[in-house]
Amino acid sequence: MTYDYLIIGGGIIGLAIARELTNRFPESKIAVLEKEPDVAYHSSGRNSGVLHAGFYYTADSLKAKFTRDGNKQLREYCYANNLKINECKKVVVAKDESELPSLFELDKRGKTNGVDVTIIDEKELFEIDPNVKTFKNALYSPSTATVDPVEVNQAIKNELIGKGVEFFFGEGYESRVDGNTIKTTKGNLLSAIKLINAAGLYADKVAKDFGFSEKYTIIPFKGVYLKYHGSDKPVSTNVYPVPNLKNPFLGVHFTVTVDGTVKIGPTSMPAFWRENYQGFDQFSASEAFNVLTWEARLFLSNAFGFRSLAIDEIKKYNMKYFAGLAENLVKKLDVKGFDEWGNPGIRAQLLNKQTKELVMDFVVEGDNNTIHVLNAVSPAFTCSFPFAKWVVDNYVIK
Repeated sequence: MTYDYLIIGGGIIGLAIARELTNRFPESKIAVLEKEPDVAYHSSGRNSGVLHAGFYYTADSLKAKFTRDGNKQLREYCYANNLKINECKKVVVAKDESELPSLFELDKRGKTNGVDVTIIDEKELFEIDPNVKTFKNALYSPSTATVDPVEVNQAIKNELIGKGVEFFFGEGYESRVDGNTIKTTKGNLLSAIKLINAAGLYADKVAKDFGFSEKYTIIPFKGVYLKYHGSDKPVSTNVYPVPNLKNPFLGVHFTVTVDGTVKIGPTSMPAFWRENYQGFDQFSASEAFNVLTWEARLFLSNAFGFRSLAIDEIKKYNMKYFAGLAENLVKKLDVKGFDEWGNPGIRAQLLNKQTKELVMDFVVEGDNNTIHVLNAVSPAFTCSFPFAKWVVDNYVIK
């Protein structure tokens, strides 16, 4: 079976690229290969559903532009297709004087990126959400919202099916046979003029079969949220702490989901293999050996503060301790109301093996025949539509 474009991976990035290709080249023959029974089985369907605004990232990063534009485009897509959306907005709060410079840096980055952000005082914060506390100032983001990520992915899938895109579900990538011909896990041979690798947690492994991702490897991090079932509603807006701008994790925060549920999280626990969701599900000895070897190196060298990160993350599996971290963001909180773990997700975080640093921005490698999306970390869901356009502009039709 031969196609114009064959996309490996049915997550939001693979779907968004397929959508961009069908819009540009409606007569082309496109297929999506997905090892799971349906789309969005992994991080694309397990993320918080937050449509980020784009003020965390420096103006020279791809994330900055893609997040700003993606927020607008995904919001429009949800309204146009009658998908659920909660315009709950967001505030970033400071715990003390030492965090104010970083708060103002976020405001500067946001304004440089053309994002609607405002520095507010405690009185203005009270009017937005009276239970949230900050030291002197907070950052207000009115364009942050939440959606149902699975619903969004399903809508895009159905749109693509209606446009003639062929999906292979329950059938994954097995190996490269020759050129742009691959063998699937069902033994089928698929060929394409252009092969696009959007395999998420396995993108680096697929890329290596085609001579790419030589200096990178995926280090998986497990993210879990705690859901609130107390009698009250502690917050009405998303509440985030001032982050450590040197790493890609945003700290424990409150998220108000599309159905109004309040949750805190996520964890950023180093996982032991790529799909280390629960127990020994999907256990792979070879993956575990590779991942644990790299994590041991990072732990011993304490690269990018990995040692302290790992130790801090282990503590979060105590519900009381975890909820206590969120308690710092509000005036009062029924900690016992956080009593249910959410569906765990795995963040496919690219590591530069040469520098031992986590790669903070999007990374794509390729040539005239194949394209490999190696790093599509948070907020890849928000960024998906403009990122797909950029991939097509710079790698498909260049």
